[in-house]
Amino acid sequence: MTRANTVTLEVLSKKSTPAKRRPTPLLFVHGAYTGAWCWAENFLGFFAAAGYDSHAVSLSGHGASRGRHNLDSLSILDYVNDVYEVAEKFAVQPVLIGHSMGGFVVQKYLEQHAAAAAVLMCSVPPQGLMASAVSMMFSKPSLMNDLNSMMGGSGASIETLRDALFAQPVAVDDLARFSQLTQRESHRAIWDMTLFNLPHPSRLRDMPVLVQGAEFDHLIPSSLVEMTARSLNTEATIFPGMGHGLMLERDWKKPAQQILDWLGEHEL
Repeated sequence: MTRANTVTLEVLSKKSTPAKRRPTPLLFVHGAYTGAWCWAENFLGFFAAAGYDSHAVSLSGHGASRGRHNLDSLSILDYVNDVYEVAEKFAVQPVLIGHSMGGFVVQKYLEQHAAAAAVLMCSVPPQGLMASAVSMMFSKPSLMNDLNSMMGGSGASIETLRDALFAQPVAVDDLARFSQLTQRESHRAIWDMTLFNLPHPSRLRDMPVLVQGAEFDHLIPSSLVEMTARSLNTEATIFPGMGHGLMLERDWKKPAQQILDWLGEHEL
């Protein structure tokens, strides 16, 4: 695993071996409250072993990237510009793989820029966060309160993290480590995803898009994942028995393998 700074943007990379290398790189974009570290746990190594140079960016204000001091002023457009700053340095256009807020950022990116393909994992839908917030208000009010507390600077408790990301068993030590790595999110970015800068699916460039969701996702319920897929004229895959953190769940290889097979089908 290598760590690079692209003008103070943290990028975690795992290179494939030259003998197996495929031509299209993968660029992973994390969700709210996290950083590139969430992809380094499982996905970067898995896809590098399959022949894909794999890179994960920590968006401004996240991980070891610039902007921690002015996090609340950062917009979704700032995050889009971060992705472009990394992507433009590749010799060929990457496949963009975005989770949750990262999926929303990918949708906004594709309004302005080209990519080889896109994967949206438990993504905030084009219609924004409002439906998710209403759903959580009734189904998981305590989780919504905890996420609001994190916005104010409180750290994520192990219980909150388990509820937010996991439906499958997870080691307490891993939960404790993940809890230490979570962080605040930009208020401005949250408002952009709620009301002020929603994607326009009709503007997305014509390219392959894979949409994935999880049966027990309390943050982006499967019904919203399916709505995203319909907006993009495709179908969603909902993984049974899994939660929002698809890349961290015990069965993370299931969504990873589907992505790998899908990349092969599209000769990427």
